[in-house]
Amino acid sequence: MFEAIVGQVALLHRLGAVPVVIAVQDAAHGEDSWRLGNTEIVLAAGSGPDQLAYSPELAQRMVEARLDLLHLHGIWQYPSRAADEWAQTTGLPLVISPHGMLDPWITARNAWKKGIARFAWERAAWARAAAFHALTTDEASDIERETGSEKVEIIPNPAPPAGPAPTTIPPPGALYLGRIHPKKNILALIEGWLSALPDLPDGVTLTIAGWGDSDGIRALERALVGIDPSVAFVGAVFGSQKAALLDVSRFVILPSLSEGLPMAVLDAWAAGVPTIMSQACHLPEGYEAGAAIPCETSPESIAKALVAGFGRSESEWLAMARAAQDLASGPFGSEGISGKWEALYAELLKG
Repeated sequence: MFEAIVGQVALLHRLGAVPVVIAVQDAAHGEDSWRLGNTEIVLAAGSGPDQLAYSPELAQRMVEARLDLLHLHGIWQYPSRAADEWAQTTGLPLVISPHGMLDPWITARNAWKKGIARFAWERAAWARAAAFHALTTDEASDIERETGSEKVEIIPNPAPPAGPAPTTIPPPGALYLGRIHPKKNILALIEGWLSALPDLPDGVTLTIAGWGDSDGIRALERALVGIDPSVAFVGAVFGSQKAALLDVSRFVILPSLSEGLPMAVLDAWAAGVPTIMSQACHLPEGYEAGAAIPCETSPESIAKALVAGFGRSESEWLAMARAAQDLASGPFGSEGISGKWEALYAELLKG
């Protein structure tokens, strides 16, 4: 979600708007704030468990920011309550982007906690929202089912600018890029990889790059103890490090159980790297255009998709790479998506 917010802030700057990022302060603030450039950042002091993101001063900080419109990213935490209070106090439009958090796989996890959040603040915020933002048609259905609202606008995340078109096939490497979390299905990916390894090219590698909480990282590190050296976990990567990994990867693989719209796939397509991904990535355009190979979430299905992917010839792979970049600069290009946001914000502000 943070990557999507960084992109949204840049989009607002390009549209001539003045974005203000308001958040509950946490330990990672000092590490992350540089990603937002010279954007105004307003931090509210947190209190209680980090998972709740509670701050008694958050709603007041929102009011003091003198916003014309509030765009809430993510749900199930206290900022939903503060956003509802802001909308009630100001009478100004509230937009809610759930970022995949109403996906059935997500709502089924810790369902009792989400039940409390629904009763305590989510239903009120959903009822007051001027519009909901869905990343995909699947998410629009999830939002309508859970909230009862029909005020849903579908706008995907924009891809980064497309890089130089690949001219040769890279070494036989697969890259997982993203959060280290159970919903990403990384342990099944590792099992599928080891199963497929005898049928993959010599020298093939699987690089796992990402970030997560300490429990998730420890679980991954335990799974990698004594494992085949073709698999490596390299931690979080950004900027030039991420670009370097994409340059030497033949596929980005994401066999997720649940997603909103994964930025890792858009990063890959912009770099001309085809993907191996599950249907939970909600990007059927990739299959239709020939930029992606489908896999299910079981180790057996992941292994089968890996063998199929690494069995592609250089000409077949280059055709996939071209299709990937066509998607990144076409339907997921920043110019068209900026226009959709400009139209939505303008309509809400006019109202």
